[in-house]
Amino acid sequence: MDNEYDISIEEGVVSPLEEDCICSCCDLILREEGVERPCMVSISLVSDERIRALNDAWRDVDRATDVISLECERPDDPALAPGEPCELGDIVLAPAFIARQALDYGTSEADEFRLLLTHGLLHLLGYDHLVEDEAVQMEAREEELLALMPCDAPITGVILTRHREDAAE
Repeated sequence: MDNEYDISIEEGVVSPLEEDCICSCCDLILREEGVERPCMVSISLVSDERIRALNDAWRDVDRATDVISLECERPDDPALAPGEPCELGDIVLAPAFIARQALDYGTSEADEFRLLLTHGLLHLLGYDHLVEDEAVQMEAREEELLALMPCDAPITGVILTRHREDAAE
């Protein structure tokens, strides 16, 4: 399947993963989720300041965060013609925030980034974690997908991020 990824990296921001690795991870997730149509995903790597502004604008939460997902279309949307690409949406990641979070969780920056990329893409595919049952399902799926990730070594021991504070907002 020919998925398209528009990856943009804000000036001064450093990605913990090469762009081809980011694309490979996304391809794996879409394939494992059974997505049969080509998808287009925008992936932006931004500063803490930029993600804070986006979090405030889109979620009315005036603080930086690790990842924000903005959904456009779903691959199973009956309005899409057979074979027509799906504009899945946008994933915005803050690598500096993610790096600090990785230290807190005792994992590598690259593994934490893969987790948040997975988390963001699962949101675009309809997963959520605002109630406990959904959080458990999403966390289990993240763990399954991370074990399959194309990377230098299998990802193990990553503490999955449920973003429980979102339920209170």
